[in-house]
Amino acid sequence: MELLQLTVRGTAPLSQQESLEDGRYRLILSPQGNDIVELEEVRADFAFSFEQEDAFFLNGYQSWTYSPERSRKQHDDSMRFVPGALDRKFGLSQYGDGYFSDPVYRKDLRAGYKKGYSYAYVRRGSRFFLFASLAEDSGFTRIVLNPSEGTVSFKKDCHHRFLTPGEAYTALDLIFPEGEENQVFDAWFDAMGVKALPAEPKIGYTSWYNCYQNISEAQILRDLEGMKTLPVKPHIFQIDDGYEPFVGDWLTEDALKFPHGLEPIIRKILDDGYQAGIWLAPFVAEKDSALCKEHPDWLQYKDGQPVFAGSNWSGHYALDPYNPELRDYIRKSVERFKAMGVTLFKLDFLYAACMTSRPDKTRGEIMAESMDFLRQVCGDCQILGCGVPLASAFGRVEYCRIGPDMSLDFDDKPFMRLLHNERPSTLHTQRNTLYRRQLDGRAFRNDPDVFLLRDENTSMSDLQKHTLAIVNALFGSVLFASDDFGQYDEKKSRLFAALCELQRAKLLRVDNGPIENKLRTVTVHYELDGEEKSIELRV
Repeated sequence: MELLQLTVRGTAPLSQQESLEDGRYRLILSPQGNDIVELEEVRADFAFSFEQEDAFFLNGYQSWTYSPERSRKQHDDSMRFVPGALDRKFGLSQYGDGYFSDPVYRKDLRAGYKKGYSYAYVRRGSRFFLFASLAEDSGFTRIVLNPSEGTVSFKKDCHHRFLTPGEAYTALDLIFPEGEENQVFDAWFDAMGVKALPAEPKIGYTSWYNCYQNISEAQILRDLEGMKTLPVKPHIFQIDDGYEPFVGDWLTEDALKFPHGLEPIIRKILDDGYQAGIWLAPFVAEKDSALCKEHPDWLQYKDGQPVFAGSNWSGHYALDPYNPELRDYIRKSVERFKAMGVTLFKLDFLYAACMTSRPDKTRGEIMAESMDFLRQVCGDCQILGCGVPLASAFGRVEYCRIGPDMSLDFDDKPFMRLLHNERPSTLHTQRNTLYRRQLDGRAFRNDPDVFLLRDENTSMSDLQKHTLAIVNALFGSVLFASDDFGQYDEKKSRLFAALCELQRAKLLRVDNGPIENKLRTVTVHYELDGEEKSIELRV
């Protein structure tokens, strides 16, 4: 890679330590004098020879961000037609990088401009050219591939970061391996020194996609009893959102839904031989929550106003991960569930921790330190991260979602398709599972979200449901369903058992075929019980 231009701007002169050798580029910045220096821009532009048939992948900002492979002509057109008033009302930009990143202009889209974070690749047949950051803990790295200009650009999210005299700030640390798929991703993780935490693949149940927040003691106990009818014993039963009075109020249960609390239910989950999991969103609070009303000082603020983090529930605010009282509250909430016997925490909406930067910390630094805090709080219990900038979760959680929520009607409602890149979509989550597959076992165990086999409460066809289930089994390490298993007939039970067997397969390679009617045909080659097999999927 040839460095074409380096742009470093600050409010005072900066010392630059630069190196480019063996496919790795590093830039360390320090104030030259005794003054505090505010960073304004750090960007490096490199030359790259693109070819017409190249395929492009750019990792999206967080777990839910749509991250497919694209052709040279395809681009990210999310948020293009969303009125500003609608965005402000529902906080669509807040879920992704639209809240803080530079806008994407139409001229850039026409030129084939493509953006992402932390890592990207160009695939030329079976050869991969990987462009990846080794320093996301010092700040997120925005990557731009621009075929029309023949450039790959890296821009650090460090605007308004203040450097103190004597401080050495790693602004960029980049690696550019090329070769076969496993070769380049192994090289990246070896250079980072990151290894996935020890964790076995999971099979289980989560309550979200059948009743959503409308769960109850009776419904949870019904689905727990239904688990016993399966031909393969799952590992885990996870209670998702809906048990708490309001999001943020974790120290009590909704008395109408759970008149006896969660403790007897957790005890029954354990007595039935399953691991107990619980859902929490530690860095957000619903507007109507007691937390927001009683502790407004726990919220993040920008320009004197609480930071709106999105429109879920009654709308929710971002919490300040450095507030010591909030930290004590999160710790107390986790310890409460630990005492009941919970050993897996699904921690969601984690992006909210880094909605705002600080003078002494970038968003990437805040997110990394927030994940370290959660790791310390959860201790030996397992974490399933969700809604998180992925690099901040590398080596810090056992499991991590790598796609958006699946949708009961495959690709969500037509009007939702125009809105943003973090919307629920079965189509999108399948593609994220396929194209973020390289993280599985290197960064953490991939959670591709759930599959459904039921006939009711979904408009997906059998083919769509079965394709989703096979994609999840082949490319993920968390195989969760959200059905009432007691309603399965013999055919569905056999299919569930077959999917559990398929999860044991060793992935060999993926051959990408043509795109027809907006779906791409891929041939997946895998090995199961010593036998090489292949399957053709349209995703």
